[in-house]
Formats: sequence, structure tokens, C-alpha cells
Amino acid sequence: MSILHRLPYEWLIGLRYTRAGKRASRNRFLSFISLISVAGIALGVAALIVVLSVMNGFEKEVTARMLSVLAHVEVIAADGAMPEWRSLEQQALRNPEIKAAAPFAELQGMLLREDSMKPVVIRGVLPEAEAAVSEIAQQTKSHSLSSLTAGSNNVVLGSELARSLAVKTGDKVRLLVAAPGTSGQPGQIATRQGVFTVSDVFDSGNYQFDSALAFVHIEDAESLQGLSAPTGLRMRLADMYAAPRVAVELARSLDERFMVRDWTRVNATWFAAVQSQKRMMFVILTMIIAVAAFNLVSTLVMTVRDKQADIAILRTLGASPSSIMRIFVIQGTLVGILGALLGVLFGVLVALNVDVIVPAIEHLFGVQFLAKDIYFISEVPSDLRWADVGRIGGVAVLLAFVATLYPSWSAARLQPAAALRYE
Repeated sequence: MSILHRLPYEWLIGLRYTRAGKRASRNRFLSFISLISVAGIALGVAALIVVLSVMNGFEKEVTARMLSVLAHVEVIAADGAMPEWRSLEQQALRNPEIKAAAPFAELQGMLLREDSMKPVVIRGVLPEAEAAVSEIAQQTKSHSLSSLTAGSNNVVLGSELARSLAVKTGDKVRLLVAAPGTSGQPGQIATRQGVFTVSDVFDSGNYQFDSALAFVHIEDAESLQGLSAPTGLRMRLADMYAAPRVAVELARSLDERFMVRDWTRVNATWFAAVQSQKRMMFVILTMIIAVAAFNLVSTLVMTVRDKQADIAILRTLGASPSSIMRIFVIQGTLVGILGALLGVLFGVLVALNVDVIVPAIEHLFGVQFLAKDIYFISEVPSDLRWADVGRIGGVAVLLAFVATLYPSWSAARLQPAAALRYE
């Protein structure tokens, strides 16, 4: 009580109006309307926290699956061949951010199996080096790329690609690739082909890669392409988010014969789409909070009408219009803060337990939100970010504060004589 007594009287009256008394039915009605406003703000805040956390979770999960196959940084020879790749590898590894590097040769072609034909990206790798820059070896059935040996003509297919071609380990497939400059006619493109044995299948959990990517030994890829050197280098960093900066540093240290790109540039369209969706979802769900916050306008207008006599008495005792305005600003803002706090508490609890709540709902109602054969991910992920929580709570309180301005201003303009005329 001693703390309350030291508060300015505007705070004391605002707190009292927030917890309106129960002696009159109209006060009970105002309390009910205030509770509805608090509940609306809380639900809006909680919904926004949960939705953004799930979207962050999807982004994080898909990014992780992409980077299990993609390199953090790639250096590619502009002319398609990098015979000096070992010296470039040593130069790159001097950067403390770069933990591993591996050569690769990449070409595009078509895989044929009986009457089926599928486009494919063939990536030639050194199995022992590739394990340091990607997780492909762990994603194969044998958990190893040891079947890819020089001259073996073995190939490791993505799971969806193998399924669409109806092939299994040990089956033969024919690979056709374009070979510019071998047709003997200027401007014409001939093809090279080879018969490969499916030695393993990998499953990255990303349809984009599982349906259109295959691995062979780098020497087999070079032979098929008619080259004697890798296409470039793939690199793994200690911090994947440092990739743009490291790529710029590498580009500055190399000449124009080499192109440097990082994983954010390779998937720039996808990440831009995700960010756009998150911004739109934030705007849409903020409207829910805004509707609940602006319920405070009607609540405070009713409170002002109900408390006209109190306002008039305060004015006759010397309260200034700004003091009267502060009383109702405090009342509405406290409602907004209470709603935001409850919403943050509920939203954080749900976001942190999505992995338990969603399976329980699926079991209870016999539904499946994410079918693995459609979405290639069977669990709803969640990644709670406290920066999002702070931003959402701040927006809710700000909207509640804005909603108090008009009713508070109208209360400050109330004339004591007119208010007491019929009392």
C-alpha cells in the first residue's frame, strides 16, 4: 500500500477505473468489456507469436535441409575447368572462417531407364572430401559414399529420382549429357552418354534435390564431360551466416577467371518469398491485435460517460485537463499491457510446445496436418525468436496507447458545470 500511496493520483484513479467496482451493474458491464479487450489483445498477440514461430521453424528446417546438400560458398571457374584447384583450396583454407573445401564437377543431363526419361544434375565429387562439406554421405542408405570410386561408373540417386525411374540399387541407367564442341559442326551440340550402376540412394528430405540430383565420382564426371579438371570448389564455414561476407573476401582475392557465390544467392528467390510471406502474415495478424486494441475506444468512451461526475469533481478540485487525459490514457494502456503480457505468456508456451501440442491434436481428431508424401516433412517445426516476441508485444501496447487518445482527449474537454447539471 505504501508504494501505491507514493504514486501520482492520476495513476491511482486510472488503476481504480481499470478494476472497476462491482457495486453497480454498469460498472460490472464496463469490467466485462475491459476483459473482452484484454482477451482480444492476448489472443491476437499469442496467435502472432505462434504463427511467426512456426514460419521461422519451417524456414530453419528447410534451410538446414538445403545446406545438407548445398555448400556454404562455391568458387566456380568461368571457363568450366579449374586445374589449379589444390592451390586455390590451400589459399581458401587460410581464411579462419572456412573449415573445409572439396572439388566438384557439375553437369546437366538426362537419365534414361527403359521408357522413362528424367532431367538430372550430375555432381562429381571426391567421396572422402565431400563428407567434410555436405551431409550427403549420412543421407544415403549405406551412410557412405564409398561406392563411388574412380572408373566404377557408379551413381548415387536422390530418393524421388530413383522412385520416378523405378530403379533400385544394382540397376543400370543411361546418362546423356551435352558436350559442346564435339559435333564437328559450329554451333551444334553433340551428346555424350554412359551406362551407370545405381550403387546407393540418398534422401535429404528436400524434394528439389531428391528429385533432380545424382552423385558420381569426380573422375567419372570429368570423363563424361570431356574435361580433365574439376568445375570448382565447395566450401563449408564455421558460421553459415558469415557466407556472404566470406564470399566477398574470396572474390576480392581471386581474379576474374573465377566466380564466387554463397548459399543465400543460390536460393535468393526462395528466401525472398519466405520473408515476404512473413511480413504479410505479420501485417495481417497485427490487424487482429488492432481490432482488439481499438475495442478500448468504446470501453473508454463508455467509462468517460459513466465517470462524468467524477471528472467534474476532479476539475473543481483543481485537476488540469492534461491530468484528466492522463487518467484515461493510463487506464487504457494498462489494459493493453495486461493483454500483451497474457498473450506473450500464452504464445510463448504454445510456441515452445508445438512439437507436443500438434501431435496431440492430430491423435485426438485423427488428422495429419503435414503428410510426408506431400510436404516431405511430417512434423510442425517451431523456432521462437525473442526479438519477434518483443516486437509483437511492443506493437500491441502501442496500439492500445493510440486507442486511448481520443477518449482521453474528450474527457479532458468535459466542462464541470455541464457534467454536474443533472447530478
